[in-house]
Amino acid sequence: MKKIGIVLFTSDLRLHDNTTLNLAIKENDLVIPLFCWDEDFMNQLQFGFQRVGSIRRAFLNKVLYDLHIGLKANGGYLLVRKGNSAEILTEITNVISIHKVYTKKQVGIEEKRQNEYLKSILRKKGIDFEEYSTSTMYHPSDLPFSMSSIPEVFTKFRKIVEKEAFVRELVPTPSKIDCPTIPKEWMDYSFSESTNLIEKGFSLPELGGEQRSLNHLNWYLFEKQHILHYKETRNELSGLEFSSKLSLWLSLGCISPKYIYHEVKRFENEYKANDSTYWLIFELLWRDFFRFSFKKHPIDYYQLHGIIGKSDRKANRNAEIIQKWIEGKTDNAFVNAAMRELKVTGWMSNRMRQIVASYFIYDLGQDWRIGAAYFESQLIDYDVSSNWGNWAYIAGVGNDPRAGRQFNLEKQEEQYDKDKVYQKLWNNQKLEV
Repeated sequence: MKKIGIVLFTSDLRLHDNTTLNLAIKENDLVIPLFCWDEDFMNQLQFGFQRVGSIRRAFLNKVLYDLHIGLKANGGYLLVRKGNSAEILTEITNVISIHKVYTKKQVGIEEKRQNEYLKSILRKKGIDFEEYSTSTMYHPSDLPFSMSSIPEVFTKFRKIVEKEAFVRELVPTPSKIDCPTIPKEWMDYSFSESTNLIEKGFSLPELGGEQRSLNHLNWYLFEKQHILHYKETRNELSGLEFSSKLSLWLSLGCISPKYIYHEVKRFENEYKANDSTYWLIFELLWRDFFRFSFKKHPIDYYQLHGIIGKSDRKANRNAEIIQKWIEGKTDNAFVNAAMRELKVTGWMSNRMRQIVASYFIYDLGQDWRIGAAYFESQLIDYDVSSNWGNWAYIAGVGNDPRAGRQFNLEKQEEQYDKDKVYQKLWNNQKLEV
């Protein structure tokens, strides 16, 4: 009897540098690549917002289509099933004899609990369930400290890691994947390559999955060499080239952070190394830091007082104030422009994310978790640890040694939108927000 494994894809939607997929192919004769489209979870309300909004869903749909095409080119397919992963895995394993289920390790507490539940139900059926780290630049096993002793402050973390750790080589990309024949009724999901639901605005590049992400990185690094001025331009508010935009694809695992690291190093060797090439890796390290910190504080990041346990934060919730913030109808035109861009495109520059978060927390006096939950629903590049970690940071209940980042909006506007170009771009348009 042929040995059959299942790769349960979640936010690791790529073929390259994917330990989960690689091991499944090595250890089995046949592999079922599976993604569970869970509408119930997506529609779940958090502080009144859907967990996954329409823009995020449209992007995910496009990425899944591209992954299916990539697997198909190597002889396989992507099975997308509608429903809960526990029910779907139970149904599949009742029909097909499965040796092992492979999936990525999760950071979010709900996702971690779901994996534990999957493990328990599969183990009862004698099926192994293994999780692998696929989402960070540095592998957690290579860190010079345990998860429980990770420094609370990024600077200390960075200095130790840069000195004592290393980035692993890439896992080979599979050239062939053999998949078993499955019942036709399981193919209940219609792929679509359309991204018509997403308004690209003025800052989003061409959207797509894995191949698009690799092409974009090559364009940013080698074709245009925009990376050479990344540190100086990364805080600009709009445009295609001022920042890498790689967060779009990192959020769904279309591109590996290790791959980005090695490509930046290749660029430095072939062309030039400067503060900007280092700074892109620096930002990837920030991303790693939040992910590892979430392993240390799996629940605290979602609490009002965050990881510090005690603060002057209040659980204020004024529905009218919050709605005006969402619709870009506050008393601040600078904030309004950013919120309108987010509402329409699912995107906002990193600088504006900090500014509107500060305004929501300090000027409007609202519970920071509500803002984080809205971003979770809306951001096309949503990442659980980066989003909640950054909101907690601004609120002074996260990894900020200065205990909060209240921005002077007049100063920020003077520095980044002195001539109100960004504000005119979004506030003067007739948008259905």
